[in-house]
Amino acid sequence: MTDHYQPISCDFHDELETLAVRRRTCPITYRDASGNPVTVEDCIEDIYARDKEEFLKLKSGLEIRLDRLIEVDGKRLGAD
Repeated sequence: MTDHYQPISCDFHDELETLAVRRRTCPITYRDASGNPVTVEDCIEDIYARDKEEFLKLKSGLEIRLDRLIEVDGKRLGAD
């Protein structure tokens, strides 16, 4: 897995912000540091930037870099 951050689409970012405002638990699938897919059920608490990278912070405390997301609440990253 590359360490170079790839910004996500504005549309998908907007979807994440909407989910954060709604504060409801949803399925989140992402690639871990080894590139393996992982799915969790959690609530998005925050979306923030650090060192020119963007992250989700979940209620459980887990932080996920946005470009490692695969699918959130049934919506796939990069899907039209």
